[in-house]
Amino acid sequence: MFMKYFFIIVIFIVSLFAITASAQTARTMGIIKDLNGALVAGANVSLTCANGKKQTTVTNADGEFSFNESGTNCVLSVLQSGFAPFEQKLSVSNQPLEIILQIDSTRVTVTAETGRATNRDVVPQAVTLIGSDKITEKAPTVLAQIADQEVGVSFQKTSPTIGGFVVRGLTGKNVSIYVDGVRYTTSAQRGGINTFLNLNEPSNLQSVEVLRGANSAQYGSDSLGGTVNLVGRVPNFTSDKNEFHGEFLSGIALADHSFNGSGFFSFGTTKLGGYANLAARRVNTLRSADGLDSHAAITRFLGLPSNLLGDRLPDTAFTQYGGAFRLNFSPRPDQTLIFKYQRSQQDGGKRYDQLLGGDGNLIADLRNLMLDFGYLRYVKQNFGIFDAASFTVSFNSQREERVNQGGQGNPIGTVTHQYERTNATGFSFFLDKQLPKRNSFLFGGDYYFEKINSPAFTFNPANNTTVLSRPRVPDEARFISSGLFIQDAWEAIPNRLRLSGALRYNVGSYKTNGSDSPIVNGFRLWNNDGLRVADFSGRIGAVARLAKGFNLALNYTRGFRYPSMTDLGTLGLTGDGFEVDYTSAINLGGTIGVDASANSVSTGLPVARQRSEYSNSFDIGLRYTNKRFDTDFTVFYLQLKDTITKQALILPQGAVGRFLGDQPIISQRPNGTVFVGLSTSPVLVRSNFTSAKLYGFEYELETKLTDKLELRANYTYIHAADEATGLPPNIEGGTPPPQGIVSLRYEMNSRIWFEGYTNLAQRQDRLSTLDLGDRRTGAIRTRAQIQNFFRRGACIRGLTNNPDGRCGTGDETILLATNETLLQVQNRVLGIGIDSAPLFTYLPGFALFNLRGGFKINEKSQIYWSFENILDQFNRKPSWGIDGTGKNFKIQYRYKF
Repeated sequence: MFMKYFFIIVIFIVSLFAITASAQTARTMGIIKDLNGALVAGANVSLTCANGKKQTTVTNADGEFSFNESGTNCVLSVLQSGFAPFEQKLSVSNQPLEIILQIDSTRVTVTAETGRATNRDVVPQAVTLIGSDKITEKAPTVLAQIADQEVGVSFQKTSPTIGGFVVRGLTGKNVSIYVDGVRYTTSAQRGGINTFLNLNEPSNLQSVEVLRGANSAQYGSDSLGGTVNLVGRVPNFTSDKNEFHGEFLSGIALADHSFNGSGFFSFGTTKLGGYANLAARRVNTLRSADGLDSHAAITRFLGLPSNLLGDRLPDTAFTQYGGAFRLNFSPRPDQTLIFKYQRSQQDGGKRYDQLLGGDGNLIADLRNLMLDFGYLRYVKQNFGIFDAASFTVSFNSQREERVNQGGQGNPIGTVTHQYERTNATGFSFFLDKQLPKRNSFLFGGDYYFEKINSPAFTFNPANNTTVLSRPRVPDEARFISSGLFIQDAWEAIPNRLRLSGALRYNVGSYKTNGSDSPIVNGFRLWNNDGLRVADFSGRIGAVARLAKGFNLALNYTRGFRYPSMTDLGTLGLTGDGFEVDYTSAINLGGTIGVDASANSVSTGLPVARQRSEYSNSFDIGLRYTNKRFDTDFTVFYLQLKDTITKQALILPQGAVGRFLGDQPIISQRPNGTVFVGLSTSPVLVRSNFTSAKLYGFEYELETKLTDKLELRANYTYIHAADEATGLPPNIEGGTPPPQGIVSLRYEMNSRIWFEGYTNLAQRQDRLSTLDLGDRRTGAIRTRAQIQNFFRRGACIRGLTNNPDGRCGTGDETILLATNETLLQVQNRVLGIGIDSAPLFTYLPGFALFNLRGGFKINEKSQIYWSFENILDQFNRKPSWGIDGTGKNFKIQYRYKF
């Protein structure tokens, strides 16, 4: 009996000891997610500790892993296809880890299919991926520069500060911009540029993803040409000890005497991760190729070389500064709360193309461009019947003040002040579900409410009076955009055929109240106006594996774009000239011109309220990938229906002296086109005038010639035509020329690399009437405008005689550089008997030769350098208000800790 109880007691004590020992054994466990909070299954996880023991495992369907390990001073490593390798030092504990894997920005997209990271080879859409290293190398001045050298994508630059992405020949209103999946573009953005794009600080970004082609099904309106998602850096959670890291980046460039710097500081704990980033840059006056500006005012109106006034472009300097702050808080492994705020500001920016770089005016300021952008996001795994859910509220405030004086340098011309602040408050969500038989379903939606604050006034320097004036977009105008969408991806045949698609219902509404308008001279500056539109958009695509490494991609998209605040309400100066809103044009009996030129004649069609635009887009792509060779060839066709274009406004004779907003009509041609003092182009009006087609192909190649030598090349060809006439369509921004790059990179060793590359562009002679009249592209000039600049802008700059000491009085008769009279200058510039002509009827091709390289000093610091445009070749593309940079040397230093 004693022995029986003895063995029971012994067994109990041994069991208790084993349980206690087991409870005290250190344990490493955690969960792995991607940038969107989605669980990462099948990831290879290894744990190597100081005692030499190594354990490996694979995450389960819930992204979870665990190790039983009693050692200390361990290293946790994670490898998963499509993601950057992850490694972290830790002290083993029972505290669960949450690991966020960064994408491999060369292979994986988080934008093509909302809510998940997917290898780009298996999505039907064409995607351009730009990683953090490329961003650092290519964008020391402004963010838009990162589009250079990329297939299917280029960049547009109206001024040193303002630019945008051009995707498959479309830009501005036709390319939607998102930041971490939150809508960044607003309905108040101008049609051919994105004023606030460059307020996004490049050092804040982990990657940039460009969906080439329409994607309205997921991203709503404005995505007819493409969608750009700026993916911000993501802080990591750590083990049971706090970790702090940082990065300093600084650089200089000689072509614009610019310098920049940024400081990035991050921290991580078991449940909290965050970072703060501060950045600033000073850009000074630019030197373009040969020190010449091809469309400077003195070249355009007087036929003189621009370097007569110096070999650097005046009014091209500016200062930019800002930063970002982000916190990720994970109270439990299955949920995360994310807060992000970023602010940026540009000071001293000017519209160079309206000053000496184009129209010859005296004032064209872009004052206090500011951005306040932030969001709060909650991500939850196992949300009811769904596998994951994400909910986001956001705030986006974009501010500017434009100050303009027209008249080709008229010192007593009226000065317009137009302040604008657009506030957009948004909510978006998606719910994700993994269905049986390899089917991923997602349901989502968004709602954005926008309101613009836009007081405006005009100052008359002749009599020192100030009056309230009509702003570009009516003050207190409101715009609501919303939509619901579903998305599905189905691996119909494992590793052979993958189908995906999306369907969206879109709603947009615009409203202005006449009661918000001030009363000037007994009249309101604007009246009640409103519009509501709705429609469906969708896409469907497939990727088929033809053989090992070979994929065939097919994609069809129906795009949708509703008229924006800018389309419906704009009255004022824009990149293409002076625009009038449809209500003002209707009140004056306006009709639509056949094109955008000063010689346009009436179509007989009255100006009317704009309707929504539509598109049909088709892609066929062939992709091949192996360990040493990666190539893609894509053919695309895009049909735009009911396209909103800018056409010349035709008014009945006798319009001189009538007002468009605060601007009097100063001249009218016999054909009915009219002009105001702020612009040298005829007054334009937006209208659903035509249908257009854009088609072409994109090719890119990357191959390892040897272990140390890599060849990279790409080429993009785009043809745009009006469906009715076959002529270039009047779509803002113009069509980029056929262009490409060839690059050869040599890795000397693990620390040093060199790369020689060339930027190639063919001649572009398919310029629309809108391009030819645009001061940034064709730069039209008339005898009257030459006279104005001769007596005003040229006089003020000391280029003509000035007997009475006052410019613009008519006694300016001699161009001092050539000793010519005004009539002689007009005949030389335009030709005898010719009243007007563009400065350019085509843009010449170019080939830029460049070198760049890097040197890794140690594990913490490295140097990047480049010598661009070595041969100092002229380069410019459509809608560039400033010529491309001449020869330029840049160097950057990065230090990490």
